[in-house]
Amino acid sequence: MIKGSMPALVTPFSGGEVDFGTLRKLVEWHIGEGSHGLVPCGTTGESPTLSHEEHEAVVEEVVRAARGRIPVIAGAGSNNTVESMRFMKHAEKVGATAALVVTPYYNKPTQRGLIAHFRALHDCCELPIVIYNIPGRSVVDMAPATMGELAKLPRIIGVKDATGDLARVCQQRIACGTDFIQISGEDPTAHGFNAQGGTGCISVTANVAPKLCGQLQEATLAGDYSKALELQDRLMPLHLAIFAEPGLVGVKYAMSRLDLCSEEVRSPLTGLSDNTKALVEEGLRHAGLLN
Repeated sequence: MIKGSMPALVTPFSGGEVDFGTLRKLVEWHIGEGSHGLVPCGTTGESPTLSHEEHEAVVEEVVRAARGRIPVIAGAGSNNTVESMRFMKHAEKVGATAALVVTPYYNKPTQRGLIAHFRALHDCCELPIVIYNIPGRSVVDMAPATMGELAKLPRIIGVKDATGDLARVCQQRIACGTDFIQISGEDPTAHGFNAQGGTGCISVTANVAPKLCGQLQEATLAGDYSKALELQDRLMPLHLAIFAEPGLVGVKYAMSRLDLCSEEVRSPLTGLSDNTKALVEEGLRHAGLLN
């Protein structure tokens, strides 16, 4: 079930508080637009600035609103193993499909430490785990051999790979086996990622262009890379504009231009510069999303 286009769901705010009404509307909109899954409380969901209570409330609300129609992969990562276990157990309790667990950031654990961390999470409950490997943010890189060792555990089922290194997909196929789910975590290379053996993307851009991102993923999974490339050409300026500054800020601004949610973000993030706003609007027009 975990494949295709899965928005790394933003957390909408209003006056500094989580806007649960808009969150529910976004879930309904994404399902109608053809998203294949939802991923609340990842980095794009501003998990670093959500309280534990807010984090759990957002996951629960998304699961409730989705009503089992598409998978919900709940963000459950932390650089504190005990804290991550809390999020895992809560996500299992409220009915999430799986958990997305980032490699512990700032601490810089060894590969042995990564194995200990993920094994503890695997053993704490029955929820399947998707590893999130993003060395650019966490400053630790899970080696393919380490991932292969973890893939032997029955509930560690896949990886969200945000290394940007397409050769990793092949290396991880060798280390983890061809049944191990590989999902891209980088929009600009998601087309090529699937050509190497991936089966989807946990996408920032899909927050604002879910139909196009879903169609691109469906084309690659059907082997129609010519059609997928046409869609990628439409989306690439938007991908680049959104990530000109922190991606969640860019995509929230894009969403605000389409009246989907407020552009509000939490400190220490700030709103986009005027130059980047112009880039985002140009990307939206190029993709056919804004007149």
